[in-house]
Amino acid sequence: MSFVPSIKPATAPRSSRSQVLACFEETRALTEALATPLSAEDQTIQSMPDASPVKWHRAHTTWFFETFVLAPTVRDYEVFDTNYGYLFNSYYEAIGARHPRSERGLLTRPGAAEIGKYRSYVNEAIIALIKNCSDDIWNEINASLILGINHEQQHQELLLMDVLHAFSCNPIEPAYAGTTPLPAHDSVSQTWTEFPGGITEIGFDGTTESEFAFDNEGPRHEVLLRPYRIGNRLITNQEWLNFIDDDGYKRPEFWLADGWSHVQSNEWEAPLYWRKDSLDHWSAFGLRGRQPLDPDAPVTHVSYYEADAFATWAGKRLPTEAEWETAATNVNMDGNLLSSRALRPTPASESERLSQMIGDAWEYTQSPYVPYPGFKAPAGAVGEYNSKFMSNQMVLRGGSCITPAGHIRKSYRNFFYPHQRWMFAGVRLAEDI
Repeated sequence: MSFVPSIKPATAPRSSRSQVLACFEETRALTEALATPLSAEDQTIQSMPDASPVKWHRAHTTWFFETFVLAPTVRDYEVFDTNYGYLFNSYYEAIGARHPRSERGLLTRPGAAEIGKYRSYVNEAIIALIKNCSDDIWNEINASLILGINHEQQHQELLLMDVLHAFSCNPIEPAYAGTTPLPAHDSVSQTWTEFPGGITEIGFDGTTESEFAFDNEGPRHEVLLRPYRIGNRLITNQEWLNFIDDDGYKRPEFWLADGWSHVQSNEWEAPLYWRKDSLDHWSAFGLRGRQPLDPDAPVTHVSYYEADAFATWAGKRLPTEAEWETAATNVNMDGNLLSSRALRPTPASESERLSQMIGDAWEYTQSPYVPYPGFKAPAGAVGEYNSKFMSNQMVLRGGSCITPAGHIRKSYRNFFYPHQRWMFAGVRLAEDI
């Protein structure tokens, strides 16, 4: 028996066994490498309901392979532990009951070491399946294996987001990685690139069989754009300081009603991880610890409400996702991603016409996360992967400094609720011509 993959057959990758095996092993190893600097205690803590413990991420991604690849495919497969289906199911209603998300930090057992054994057990079974299964079975599981790999890459970014939030709650402010100074750089002024508008197409086109895309990235479809211009770089910390100094967090005329309510109820006065010392000097806490605020680096860890308020204050607006994707058409896919090991957004380069489109920070758009015209969720449990969240969330584009290399596409649609701030999310402005 096999399950229905979350991508249409026309876009299902046709990578060879050796390619999928190598990618599987590399992805699984990277997750463990990201967890290596963390103690068992570090891996157990859950600092807020939106976050998950590191060992939960390690276990859930393993459960995904076990549940959606091994159990339906391998005859007489024995699950590692029958309790894990309840403990590590995230939100798949079709699979069954699960432990409450907000209480994942209460799971002191199984411990981090036991999760390591679970990962090894499933790794061995997946590797044996890839190497030994018939061609018919391989054709059935190929797309689902690649989905599982991409799913784990998503959780690698979530893992680091959640570690940062947990460490930010610790008074001693521990650093996930060592402190390294940024190289010298020049400030890059804000300029604008114009686009004529008209009828264009966005979304994953599915023409390259070796590429993967999540189902929410298609179908490719036409959109009508009015002429617009978009900023050459992300908004910087200094520009955000200007917003703060102009009482941006105290003036309701810049804010959506729900945003203003969050400002007041949560006492927002700066991005999430900014700190002010006794001399009113700002610093920022990050994966490399607390460091002085770099005025030229992109601002991050702001909500959609804050991004929209800043744009209103600046007399601009946020781009739509169609505008963003059209602007990114000829942008180089190299960027400050996880592979750069910076673990923080870096200042823009003067040499680039449109810089920081890939990596550094996820970029807010003013587009709600809704299905594209013609979208239809796949049948079965994996159909819940994206479609059930297409409400009340906003689309972000471009990846961040902790997005795994090879996991980002110009059609990639990330999405978060408008009040959330713990992701590496920043701001690029746009305006009508």
